[in-house]
Amino acid sequence: MARTADDSWDLASSVGATATMVAAARAVASRGPDAVIDDPFAEPLVRAVGMDFFTRLAAGELTAEHLDTDDSPTDITAFVNGMAARTRFFDDFFAAAVAAGVRQAVILASGLDSRAWRLDWPADMVVFEIDQPEVIAFKSTTLAGLGAAPKVQLRPVAVDLRADWPAALAAAGFDAAAPTAWIAEGLLGYLPPEAQDRLLQTIGELSAPGSRLAVESVPSQHAAPDDKLASRMQQVREQWQRHGFDLDFSELVYLGERADVGDYLTARNWSVRVLSSNDILTGCGLPAIEDPERLPTAAYLTATR
Repeated sequence: MARTADDSWDLASSVGATATMVAAARAVASRGPDAVIDDPFAEPLVRAVGMDFFTRLAAGELTAEHLDTDDSPTDITAFVNGMAARTRFFDDFFAAAVAAGVRQAVILASGLDSRAWRLDWPADMVVFEIDQPEVIAFKSTTLAGLGAAPKVQLRPVAVDLRADWPAALAAAGFDAAAPTAWIAEGLLGYLPPEAQDRLLQTIGELSAPGSRLAVESVPSQHAAPDDKLASRMQQVREQWQRHGFDLDFSELVYLGERADVGDYLTARNWSVRVLSSNDILTGCGLPAIEDPERLPTAAYLTATR
C-alpha cells in the first residue's frame, strides 16, 4: 500500500521493515575478522522482530550465494557493504562531535539503532532518540531483556516526526542553547520533499552555534512509464519473494523534486562537506560500487554551524 500522510507501521511492515532490513545488514557486516563495524545487538533485535527472511539473513543462513545471481537486480554483498560504510560514517561523526566538545546528540527516526548501547560515550553525554512509541518500546524492552544497558544518558522521545516532536524533545530535557550533534540516517527518502525541508529547517532552528549535522541525502525521484527505480524495486521484490519476503519498496518512497540538501544547508549558514557512497566505502576499506544500476547511490553530508 502506498504511503499516506497519516499511515502507520511497525518494524515488520511498510517503511518500518526497512529498519529491520538495515539491522540485518549490520548483523552480517559485523561478522568476520575484517568487519568495519561491530554491532552485537543487530542480530538479536532482528530475531525479536520475527521476520523470517531477515532473521535468516542476520544469522548467516541466507547469503549472497543464495540471493545474488548475474541477472539479479540488486547485489546483497554491495548492500551489506553500503550499510556497513553508512554505519561507520555516522559512528565516526559522533566520535568527531564528542572530540569537539559536543555533549548532546539527537538520533532522528532511530529505529533499531543501538549506538546508545554500543558506542563509547563521555560520562556527561546525553543522547535523545526520536521514534514512534511502539518502536521505542520494542527496542528498549528487547535490549533490557538481553541484559544490555545504555552506555550513555539515554532519553527516548516517543513521538512521530509528523507530530510536534520539538515540543516532545524539549519536554525530555533537550537544551536548545547547547551545541547538538544530529543524525538523519536512512530517513530523508521516506519523507515527502516538503517534509524534508521542514525537518531541516526545524533542526536549524534548534541548533546552537557549534552544532553539527550528518545526513544521508537521496536524489529526487519522478514517476515515469519507464522509471528505472520502480522497475528495479519490482525486480528486487520478486527476487526476495522467492525466499518468503514480500515488500513493495516502490511504495515506500515519496516521488517529486526535492531540495539538494547541501545547497539547502549552505544557504542557511551551515558549513557543508559532501561525500559520495564510494567515498565512504573506500574510506573504510570496502570496494567501491561499480554498477550503480544494481545499488542506487546516495550522498553523505556533514554540516557545522
